[in-house]
Amino acid sequence: MPDLGYLVAAVAIGATITIALRALPFAILKPLRRSKFVMTLGRWMPAGILCILAVVILRDELVARSEHWWAVLVATAVTVVVHLVGRRRAILSVAAGTACYIVLLNLV
Repeated sequence: MPDLGYLVAAVAIGATITIALRALPFAILKPLRRSKFVMTLGRWMPAGILCILAVVILRDELVARSEHWWAVLVATAVTVVVHLVGRRRAILSVAAGTACYIVLLNLV
């Protein structure tokens, strides 16, 4: 069994490292807020991530349901049109595209 002093030192070192690692992001946050690079990332990353997600999901659906490729494309078109016409309401466009896809797969 380790000595009590050893255990206290180990816990103190672990606590110090944990607190430092949790405080580090807040310490470097202020200079990063004014950075042009971070501002550019904040502007472009959400659209880029959504684009990658859409491509991956569309590819997977086209591979999984190759006989219903047209349903995937029609539902995607419905989603885009509803999003642009519906004042860019994401929930509305996703719901419309999903409903269209389900209806096309089950009824046609």
